[in-house]
Amino acid sequence: MTEVVADQERNLPFLADDNEMAKRIREFDWSSTPLGPIGEWPEVLKATVRIILHTPVPIVTLWGPSGVMIYNDGYTEFAADRDPALLGSNVREGWPEVADFNDNVMKVCLAGQTLSYEDQELTLIRNGMAQQVWMNLDYSPILDENGKPVGVMAIVIETTGRVLADRRNAAEHERLQRLFEQSPSFMAMLKGENHVFEMVNPGYERLVGYRDVLGKTVAEALPEVASQGFVGMLDTAFQSGEAVTGTALPVLLQHSADQPPEQRFVDLVYQPIRDDADVVTHIFVQGSDVTERVLGERQQKLLMNELDHRVKNTLATVRAIVTRTLRGATSLADAQASLNARIMALAEAQQLLTTRKGDGADIADVVVNAIRTLHDDCKRINITGPALTLSPSAALALSLALHELATNATRYGALSGEAGHVDIRWTLERDKDQPLLRFAWEEKGGPAVIPPTRRGFGSTLIEEAVAAETNGTTRLDYRPAGVIFTLDAPLEAIEQS
Repeated sequence: MTEVVADQERNLPFLADDNEMAKRIREFDWSSTPLGPIGEWPEVLKATVRIILHTPVPIVTLWGPSGVMIYNDGYTEFAADRDPALLGSNVREGWPEVADFNDNVMKVCLAGQTLSYEDQELTLIRNGMAQQVWMNLDYSPILDENGKPVGVMAIVIETTGRVLADRRNAAEHERLQRLFEQSPSFMAMLKGENHVFEMVNPGYERLVGYRDVLGKTVAEALPEVASQGFVGMLDTAFQSGEAVTGTALPVLLQHSADQPPEQRFVDLVYQPIRDDADVVTHIFVQGSDVTERVLGERQQKLLMNELDHRVKNTLATVRAIVTRTLRGATSLADAQASLNARIMALAEAQQLLTTRKGDGADIADVVVNAIRTLHDDCKRINITGPALTLSPSAALALSLALHELATNATRYGALSGEAGHVDIRWTLERDKDQPLLRFAWEEKGGPAVIPPTRRGFGSTLIEEAVAAETNGTTRLDYRPAGVIFTLDAPLEAIEQS
């Protein structure tokens, strides 16, 4: 028996390899297959088997019209739990779930043609379950000594892992792309040391005015930015490999040649991107347009400064009112009444300014607000004049003066009787090429006016305080027909900018 085995091995030199599949092919009963006893195989089949056994790539030979399967060690991994039953079986029976596919392979290749598939998707039964698999498949005919196709050589490389990984990466890339596009912040990807735009998101396009920047360097696409130090920041990030950040950085952007530059403020990060060799190849730009925030903070600071200034001025005004009122009062009751009225007038004026958020007040609102405590007497006050926004200090001074005038008119002047009335009017004129406000309070129809024998706080407030706060000239005239107060003030001193 030993002599028979040795004689058989001498007759099978193509199976002399000491590997698992060579051993299994030697020991397999091929006489039960269309190939017949192994010793009677044609030379082309022996040569083919020897080739595939020496190849680490998964290869299976499909011999004859029925496609009898002979394969190498690499193919056993692909066959999984179907090995060893596949060895010597017909390909149609070995892989019944893809019988139609393999029928076409046999038909085409036995006709002398080749087939090739890349990432071919098939459903195979493996380990008792249907699985979606992807493979690179190459089929070519095996020719005998006469050039006739007698079998098929199939190279089978499973790519399922790579395909699924590619799909996961593609899905992740798509998700990141959606985030990139939908992000409210601005983003861009710059390539190389010259910072060439490769990608920008809609936020970046909005920031730069929808200019065509892709494929251009930052200096080419946004020349005004290059002169503002941003290219230098990019160079620093690229050369150092460290992120460069900035907060509330001012940037002038020239969206078009026929428009002036627009100043924006941005928070940004220049993040270097490295390749597998740890070399910086790109800069990822990410940031936010914080212009509204910066301007809001500046406005808030201005308002706080204005509030601080106004509180100090108000306290000084209150102190002056209290001191002068008490000094000129003839009795405690008179002092209390005058003081309450003046403090209320001051509060009304402050409330008007607060409603306008510190942006001054319209002169008509100042006038109406100052006289509204007169109730029915307001019907006998005629008000005419153009719109004009007064600065807070001018509005406050005029309010207090009008309160004093209205109080005096009600007690002693035109509004103390039934027939009198008051005309309040103002105009905007020019005096020596200087824009000017001319304001007048004129009483008519009241009792004859007797000039006061002493100058009280009200008169001082009406004339001196208004003049000081408006940089203008005032005049308080006690005419017999009625009191007249006039104010001439330059607009640049009283108008809210």
